[in-house]
Amino acid sequence: MQTAAERATDIGAHQDAPLSATAALARFASTLRYDAIAEPARHAARRHSLDTVGAILAGSRQRATQAVERTLIELGGKDAAAVPGLACRFDPLSAAYIAGTAGHGLELDDGYRAGSVHPGTVIVPALLAAASTGRYDGKQWIAATVVGYEAVCRLAAAMHPASRYKGFHNTSVAGVMGAALAVGALLRLDEKRMADALGLAASSAAGIFAFLKGGGAVKRTHPGHAAREGLQCAFAAKNGLTGPAEVLEVEEGFFETFSRDVDPAVVTRGLLEGDLVMTRCYIKPHAACRHLHPGIDAVLDIVAAEKIKPDAVEAIEVGTYKIAAGHGQVRYDDMLAAQMSYPFALATALARRAVNLNHFGDAARADDAVLRHVAKVRVVTDPDCEAAYPKQRPAKVAVRMRDGTVYRRRVDQPYGGADNPVDDGALSAKFHSLADPVLGAARADEAERMLWNLDDVTNVANLIDRLVGVT
Repeated sequence: MQTAAERATDIGAHQDAPLSATAALARFASTLRYDAIAEPARHAARRHSLDTVGAILAGSRQRATQAVERTLIELGGKDAAAVPGLACRFDPLSAAYIAGTAGHGLELDDGYRAGSVHPGTVIVPALLAAASTGRYDGKQWIAATVVGYEAVCRLAAAMHPASRYKGFHNTSVAGVMGAALAVGALLRLDEKRMADALGLAASSAAGIFAFLKGGGAVKRTHPGHAAREGLQCAFAAKNGLTGPAEVLEVEEGFFETFSRDVDPAVVTRGLLEGDLVMTRCYIKPHAACRHLHPGIDAVLDIVAAEKIKPDAVEAIEVGTYKIAAGHGQVRYDDMLAAQMSYPFALATALARRAVNLNHFGDAARADDAVLRHVAKVRVVTDPDCEAAYPKQRPAKVAVRMRDGTVYRRRVDQPYGGADNPVDDGALSAKFHSLADPVLGAARADEAERMLWNLDDVTNVANLIDRLVGVT
């Protein structure tokens, strides 16, 4: 098998060959302007900005965010950059790190199925922090958001699932690249400096899945790391720091290090022609790892349609793809473990007929009304589902009743994706459920109006001021 560097050399041997993935991303990021973006992508940028801000606001009060905030206050990082939901202000790098941690802290953030990646919780925090350094309007924000999402989603999709099987967290690995280009777009970097920003960001790409087996809240900080490093790389490129040329394809570069099994065409296909993949990102309806959502949808549908009583259920059997089956652990000793646990999530869906944020708190994780059903859930790898992944995220679910009745469902694409989206009304309700407890209903209303009307915002800093938490 050829390395990414060898493929790049072969491509470069033909004078009329298409741009490399590095060159295509640099050109796209440096030339995209608001007027060239089709309305569906603009609307997606508004939706995902709203959704991510809501996740950050809710996550601003979770333990990992508070630990990071205390650490940076202790280290003296105070300045003028705001973090949605917090009263204290920070230097931009610290603000990006905290906001990224908050956005990913409650498993409420958006994603892109083909790359198994969460773009919003990296791109939006990086742009929030960058916006504190100058005056930028809402149209610039939308264009920069589109740039960042396209980079993150395309890079992750080109490497996935090989990168995940090597133990890397695509959100932080690809996220830092997207953050660098998104901030670069806000700064209007030229093509050469965009390529440098990518080259610099590749050396900051990091994040491993050890938390899934060994525990710990470090997963929450991965997007924060990527947002902070991407922000710094964009400004460093602006100020003349150079990075490796063709960093995606070069020997021992980004593709080869994090995946090896890469299709560069996934990055470039349709990029410069306006075929934007961010319109195909999902928004989460359930406060759990996205790999669990097909099973959650199936159980919720069975419970509602068949009107079953939880104690009448003998077993819940799930067949799914390998990565999702890896979440078959029964741990629920902390919030993150519970949100990653297929058995706990399905027991919650069975007992509570919903899987919401408050279902993973300390009291909920000790409630026998849920816990007595956890042992009923068994998750295995299904060959058909594995073959369909990552084009689909399938799960086959069988709910076996004590009277011998079996109810079956297969879900190929869970609720919230492009084929079955959360509509604007449901997104608004989600935003208020997250923002109102932090900002109050009136300020949340004002923030929501500005986010839906980003095109008309003359200074993004005015929007950010509406998101600051109260002491």
